[in-house]
Amino acid sequence: MNAAVRATVRVGIYTGAKVYFVHEGYQGLVDGGDNIRQATWESVSMMLQLGGTVIGSARCQDFRSKEGRAKAACNLVKLGITNLCVIGGDGSLTGANEFRNEWSELLQILLKAGKITAEEAKRSSHLNIVGMVGSIDNDFCGTDMTIGTDSALHRIMEVVDAITTTAQSHQRAFILEVMGRHCGYLALVTALACGADWVFIPEMPPDEGWQDHLCRRLTYQRKIGNRLNVIIVAEGALDRHGKPITCDIIKNLVTKKLSFDTRATILGHVQRGGTPSAFDRILGSRMGVEAVMALLEATPDTPACVVSLSGNMAVRLPLMECVQVTKEVTKAMAEGRFEEAVKLRGKSFENNWNTYKLLAHVTAPDVKSNINIAIMNVGAPCAGMNAAVRSAVRIGILQGHNMLAVHDGFDGLANGTIEPMTWGYVGGWTGKGGSNLGTKRSLPASMIEEISLNIAKFNIHALVIIGGFEAFLGGLELVTAREKYEELCIPLVVIPATVSNNVPGSDFSIGADTALNTITTTCDRIKQSAAGTKRRVFIIETMGGNCGYLATMAGLAAGADAAYIYEERFGIHDLETNVEHLLEKMKTTVKRGLILRNEKCNANYTTDFLFSLYSEEGKGVFDCRKNVLGHMQQGGTPTPFDRNFGTKMGAKAVLWLTDKLKECYRHGRIFANTPDSACVLGMKKRATLFQPLSDLKEDTDFEHRIPKTQWWLKLRPILKILAKYKISLDTSETATMEHSALMWRKCSHPSNL
Repeated sequence: MNAAVRATVRVGIYTGAKVYFVHEGYQGLVDGGDNIRQATWESVSMMLQLGGTVIGSARCQDFRSKEGRAKAACNLVKLGITNLCVIGGDGSLTGANEFRNEWSELLQILLKAGKITAEEAKRSSHLNIVGMVGSIDNDFCGTDMTIGTDSALHRIMEVVDAITTTAQSHQRAFILEVMGRHCGYLALVTALACGADWVFIPEMPPDEGWQDHLCRRLTYQRKIGNRLNVIIVAEGALDRHGKPITCDIIKNLVTKKLSFDTRATILGHVQRGGTPSAFDRILGSRMGVEAVMALLEATPDTPACVVSLSGNMAVRLPLMECVQVTKEVTKAMAEGRFEEAVKLRGKSFENNWNTYKLLAHVTAPDVKSNINIAIMNVGAPCAGMNAAVRSAVRIGILQGHNMLAVHDGFDGLANGTIEPMTWGYVGGWTGKGGSNLGTKRSLPASMIEEISLNIAKFNIHALVIIGGFEAFLGGLELVTAREKYEELCIPLVVIPATVSNNVPGSDFSIGADTALNTITTTCDRIKQSAAGTKRRVFIIETMGGNCGYLATMAGLAAGADAAYIYEERFGIHDLETNVEHLLEKMKTTVKRGLILRNEKCNANYTTDFLFSLYSEEGKGVFDCRKNVLGHMQQGGTPTPFDRNFGTKMGAKAVLWLTDKLKECYRHGRIFANTPDSACVLGMKKRATLFQPLSDLKEDTDFEHRIPKTQWWLKLRPILKILAKYKISLDTSETATMEHSALMWRKCSHPSNL
């Protein structure tokens, strides 16, 4: 929430508006006085890393009455405030919309009571409202993610990881209750991210006889050698008769029926606290910018809107449409229309549920397909690779295929270090960083003969390549070699996995989120040091090759003063501007600076050069320190996003290969030589797409190993505005008002016309 507050304040001031804090939510709006105070640029400094909200939030009974709302309206009119930005859940946003709808009536009440003048009423004739959804539950329809959800998942996964180590040591079953009220999003993503044996969510209660089914599954897991059982329960979980399913009910069942050593943990409010994740900071910042734009463009006829996230795009949706769909979910659940409830939650929720359902079945089919699918990691290791391998292996086994592990990338494929993988082989891989299969940067062109011989020897029918730019290049080299080597005429799919996020065909790569959180956490600590010392500037070098994704996004998440990247050329005049900016900043109450530099942004302006330049120019005003983060960015435990993303991508890849193999089956053998039989599986804007490797060549800068078009470059101006640079913000691509697809589907249905 603080990232959203900070962005709204700074972009508001940047546009020339007066911005006010309303402390303690609607209560502060009703009480007025010191609760409504003008915000300054400096007043939102050092907020990004703080959890909760620094301006406070409170439940307010007064605002529920017309008398209370009239008091709130009077306080706004007296200060000339006609635009209101509300960050909260559906209750807060519905209240804001009601406030706006009766604004004219409230002005008349105040006029009659003599509390405001006719001039004041005229000046404040209408109120514009924009909403941002802040809720860890992710229960608001119309947005893929609400502010706070990703951070809550981070807290949950920290606990799950800690619990699983002790549970494995003692061979225990663990039952974990997570928050979410009547929404199962947190529970569902947690189950995917930790490979849970079972998840209970309110949207889809278990079938009758679930008790026996659960016991059979846990028994089978122990039988195949798993020492650990994890069951995730959403706090609002119910059975088919509407009765609550609690931790205690499940614990008693497992203890009595199976005599397992069982422990139950209710996470509670620990999920709400802590430092916000990088994703949440960037989400809050982007939504704050979009909210200000929406308010500035609003007219008296514009419906109150909510700023949402769809894929990687900021969108505006009519507030009450989203509230209506959110209510429809509750109604569908109450009426037992559970499939519809899952659909109404949105595409992201539905995809998670479908992936969980696929992976939850542990019984492999009796009929084998006789298909062999090989999986390999290529390039530098990154967090989330193992999650993708695990889900690919398990989905493959469920399809009846034989799954083969190729160790050490293309070297392993050439040397024949290939072995079968079973269901248990990949157990517990989801939460492990790095690459358990081993990975190398070698490309296949120099060993294509050996690779083709081993593909024939091990009878490999399809290939999953998980990795970075080398995986993309290697895939292209295999496709080129198809002309000469018939053995290479098999379907293959590349899943982007690299901290650099530089694979053509995908807006996101597995591993980049974990690296981004590592950089952001480090920058927080460094800023804390600089704030304590005063008048200090830190220069941090990030990874990424020639791709400036990490430096830019970490700059947004950590509140950097500048982020130097290869894609945005800079020279001595830019450096001079940055130094002058810091010299001015040291005159304010914010006496610290943070500069990020992508490792290959410029061959001559190195980290050492920048350190020397800033040290020299800052003499007498500020001193400098430098930090090269290095390979720590590739390590660590994968974030919930990377675990979940890897799990979904691995599953999608193998399901696609299964369909492609059927298409390519000719006269008793596999033969695939069309461009669409070798694809990159990537996320583009709002969807995951399979794009032929050959089609992506045109959009690739092979020399610098980056795509020619990169979506995140449009966020660069926000970074500069939030750091107080006087630049123009291109508003040509701000989001336009859209309508909820679900509302449209519902309204256009013949029964509703």
